Amino acid sequence: MSVSRAEALPRRGGVVTWVTTTDHKRIGILYITTSAAFLVVGGLLALLMRAELAAPGLRFVDRQTYAELFTMHGTTMVFLAVAPFGLGLANYLVPLQIGAPDMAFPRLNALSYWLFLAGGLVVYSGFASSHGAAAAGWTAYVPLSAPRWSPGVGMDLWILGLMLTSASGIMTATNLLTTTLLMRAPGMTMWRLPIFTWNAAVTSLIILVAFPPLGTAFALLFMDRRLGGHVFDPAAGGSAVLYQHLFWFFGHPEVYVMILPFFGVITEIVPVFSRKRVFGYVGFVLATLAIAGLSMGVWAHHMFTTGAVSNPFFSAMSFLIAVPTGVKFFNWIGTMWRGRLTFPSPMLFALAFMGNFLIGGVTGVMVASPPIDFHVHDTYFVVAHFHYTLMGGSVFAIFAGIAFWFPKITGYRFHDGPGRLSCGLMFVGFNLTFWPMFVLGLRGMPRRIDDYAASTGWGPANLLATGGSLVLAVSVAVFAWALWSSFRRRVPAGDDPWGGYSLEWATTSPPPEHNFERVPPIRSERPAFDLRQPELGP
Repeated sequence: MSVSRAEALPRRGGVVTWVTTTDHKRIGILYITTSAAFLVVGGLLALLMRAELAAPGLRFVDRQTYAELFTMHGTTMVFLAVAPFGLGLANYLVPLQIGAPDMAFPRLNALSYWLFLAGGLVVYSGFASSHGAAAAGWTAYVPLSAPRWSPGVGMDLWILGLMLTSASGIMTATNLLTTTLLMRAPGMTMWRLPIFTWNAAVTSLIILVAFPPLGTAFALLFMDRRLGGHVFDPAAGGSAVLYQHLFWFFGHPEVYVMILPFFGVITEIVPVFSRKRVFGYVGFVLATLAIAGLSMGVWAHHMFTTGAVSNPFFSAMSFLIAVPTGVKFFNWIGTMWRGRLTFPSPMLFALAFMGNFLIGGVTGVMVASPPIDFHVHDTYFVVAHFHYTLMGGSVFAIFAGIAFWFPKITGYRFHDGPGRLSCGLMFVGFNLTFWPMFVLGLRGMPRRIDDYAASTGWGPANLLATGGSLVLAVSVAVFAWALWSSFRRRVPAGDDPWGGYSLEWATTSPPPEHNFERVPPIRSERPAFDLRQPELGP
């Protein structure tokens, strides 16, 4: 179905309309644009760090500022960019994909966004304080985050800001789970849910289990800093390792909070551009549930070198969690096998995601082995592994999702030419940046250092990584140009330009206020396809 130029224009509203909205679609757009802005800011912080490390002996920033940069970069990407983007996408898509008019708790949904934004601004307000922003690393290990090593209010603002974002995440998870379980349209059984909605629901379960311990850790840390507590002070009978347990009981499930929604994104894109039903639907769902369950038992693989955990048990659990992830890879390959493949921007980003994430997964299995972990712990090998997982994985999927659902959100076609160019540049720039870090880590370069001696021989690899980061920056700029060009050209996309499968493609682009004038019959997990070709059956 095609739409006129006037119909393609999104509904406009003033600032007050956006500030007071409870429409899940507008709140989803607010989440997406805000987290994308934080993603750009976090990337700029990374460029400053790479400039500092390009060659030995450089001094663009002092040591304290560098500590603030790597702390705020990690904090931004983990807490303010990647995970919130996934939740924002779920906010926009889940009611559409299940045939609901809105989220179960619209006002709670609006509050969750404003808490997220307030939390991010509070974290960044530390830069305006006398001692600067937080500088204890994004994990805020004690005693680095204790008053002696982190004086001033920057660390306190970091704690309070992230407690706000954690509360926001818990509210959003409650809303998504309730909406998915209770507001499905007639015919939309659980075994007909789109994989993205399944992944959003499972992610919500992980949040509800993992985020409260994080809030507890931050509350106790704040008590130690400002109220005379000694929970994490070994000199007063406390335990610094206890903080690590509390943090990583959140921290490793959080990795899956940052990746599971994007597994869903890829699983929505690949079947559409393979022109095939998703291969192994039940296997995808069961693998996602297995990842969620196993994620609660692997937190201490970050603590092998403490000597305070059972290394064999947590190593075995870490090996085991790779199995359901591997199932997803085989299912993606099975979906593409003998399909009628096409390669617009979303599909190219999806393929790049698979290549990068595969390397992240394989190196994850490597560091799950204690002997290897003892060698590379706190080196640039871990930095490379983490980025192959969450940037090579999640961030590439973010760009895939933006390109894929841009026509649905705006009503305009996505400008595919610069989108493809952006994907190519991003893939090259990413691997130029982070592959040398594997080599640097194996050669002993520790992370979180702001300089190194020329005699170490780390200079050439660092220079290559810095050059790759510039290519990455260019690729993001090209993608931004693709978005700007798409808005400028305003080519009407129609309701279903890709030939999508899930229910959001069965309504107008952009969708009306309550999503559907009439929900179509739902007979399978791809109702939009059934609506286009009813003669083929479910």
